[in-house]
Amino acid sequence: MKGQKETVETDIIKSIKSIRERQTHMSRVLLIEDEDPLRRILARNLARRGHAVTEAASAANAIAALRAGGRFDVLLLDVNLPDQTGWDVLRAMQGAAMPPVIVLTALRPAQSRLDTFRPAAVLLKPFPIEAMLHLVERVLGQAGAESAP
Repeated sequence: MKGQKETVETDIIKSIKSIRERQTHMSRVLLIEDEDPLRRILARNLARRGHAVTEAASAANAIAALRAGGRFDVLLLDVNLPDQTGWDVLRAMQGAAMPPVIVLTALRPAQSRLDTFRPAAVLLKPFPIEAMLHLVERVLGQAGAESAP
């Protein structure tokens, strides 16, 4: 009986440590998209993949989240927002430490925008959800490799 109890306790401790590890390594995504249905679908799919998602429906909300000290591992940034553009969000945050940015847009950005803001990637709408998820994982992997010793 005592041996079984110790085994169960050991298994529980291992499970708790495993959960804590996953939570510690959970990436934080700031999703900036004004279209509610699309934002909800993207957020739900990112969360299912283990990402902690913060949603913003406007440039003002995104800037507030970033300035409030929100630490994010990647930004998914729509270009056409109701109050300003995604480029305005990046301009407002110039000089601040920023995570990699994946730009979401229906129109291919001008090369001058790409040169100025240097997003990690651009994803043209409409896109398959799996393409977005794969791109997020790839960008997070690149960011992790660059910050590794």
